[in-house]
This record gives sequence, structure tokens and C-alpha cells, in this order.
Amino acid sequence: MDLFEKDKQKKTKAGFNILSNDSTDGHGGYGTGVIDLNNVSPVIINVEGEEAFVDMGALHARSAVEKRIKFTPNREDSPNGKLYWLVWVSVNNKGSVPYYAGVTACEMVIDMETRRGYKSLPEHVNRMDKSLKGHIIVDHMDDKSKKILGEYLKSYSEEMWNHSELKLRKELLGEEQ
Repeated sequence: MDLFEKDKQKKTKAGFNILSNDSTDGHGGYGTGVIDLNNVSPVIINVEGEEAFVDMGALHARSAVEKRIKFTPNREDSPNGKLYWLVWVSVNNKGSVPYYAGVTACEMVIDMETRRGYKSLPEHVNRMDKSLKGHIIVDHMDDKSKKILGEYLKSYSEEMWNHSELKLRKELLGEEQ
């Protein structure tokens, strides 16, 4: 293979695009229908440390807690692992008011000492998609994790929290109104 063939191969490979503009603005060309990830943020919950934080590296499975960890789809491979949650949080607008539109959680178990962990990659991808579509899936989380997440989202922006669906506020912090 000569240099020109290598260049030709590089140019024909289409990667995953993250677009900041509307991909359906009428041109109908390259990039039409590509998912816009500008409104989704990955929030990591460290249950043992009782903290939540945004880690944009999780968009590509490269968050601080995921680095240098070999993941398997078997929980048994990480018997001494600690529980973390990756929560996809999507923001949308009601008129001109932003709110938490989609919130979906995925479990991760990570054993830092052995550098082994459990997660279901298909679940992570599907939950990100569900978040982008405005679903709220947090009912499988333990109460402590829900509280950490709810307090984090509320403290990040009380306005967005107050304009979010009652279902989200009720499931995370038990709010009735």
C-alpha cells in the first residue's frame, strides 16, 4: 500500500460527529440525523464518597473513575468493587426556561486495586439515548444514591430543578410539588 492509498482510506472513514447546529436544517447532506450531544452531561456518583460531579470524559467511556480499568459484563469479576453511578442528564427548554428533561442512571462497580470493573456498555449507550429523548430512569438506584443525585442537581441549578418534571423531583428527593 502506498501513501496515496493510506490517505484515501483516511478520508473515506466517517467518524461519529457531534454537531452544535441543527443537522436537519434543510441541506439533507452529510451529517443529517446525527445525534446532538450538546445538551447531555454525564454525572458520576461516588456512593461511598457521597459526591456527584460532571465528568465529560464519560461521553467516551474515559471518565476519571473508568480510566485504566478493565471492564467485564460480569459482576463476579469485581467482588470488592465500589458502587458508582453514571447518570446521563439532558437539559431542554420549556419556552425560554431550562430544565432537567432526561435523567437516566447506569450502574458501575469498580475495584481500583485490581483495576477491574463491571458495567454493561449496551445499557450505558441505551440509557444515554433514553436521556436524550427525555426519559427519567432512576427507580433502580438505591435511596442514598438518589439523594446524592437530587441534591447535586438541585444545588447546581435550583431554577432547572424547580421546572423539571414532578416525577424526577419525587423519585430523587421525595418532593410532592
